[in-house]
Amino acid sequence: MDQIQMAASESEGLGLFVRSLAGLDREAATRAMTGFLADKSLGPNQIDFIKLVVDYLTEHGVMSPALLYETPFIDFHHAGPNGLFTQAKVDELMAVLEFVRTTATAA
Repeated sequence: MDQIQMAASESEGLGLFVRSLAGLDREAATRAMTGFLADKSLGPNQIDFIKLVVDYLTEHGVMSPALLYETPFIDFHHAGPNGLFTQAKVDELMAVLEFVRTTATAA
């Protein structure tokens, strides 16, 4: 197995491997979070949390939902997104992260 095939296998596919190297265009990452950023009822900590998700996606291309419960995300609230958002918003965030991952997998 050559190195590219091995890296693709370890990354769960060539699309995810390439996305992890190249990251995600900031505009695309921001667009993915439009539902959150358009919510006029968000407070400053919630907006900063979503902007941090956008930054992570821009740098890494995809994001495991488990990372939302680690530093630096838990620096906003010890319970991660569950301490900042309603369950419906947390579910929406998880769906967005899965969608971003799916678009890389399809590549």
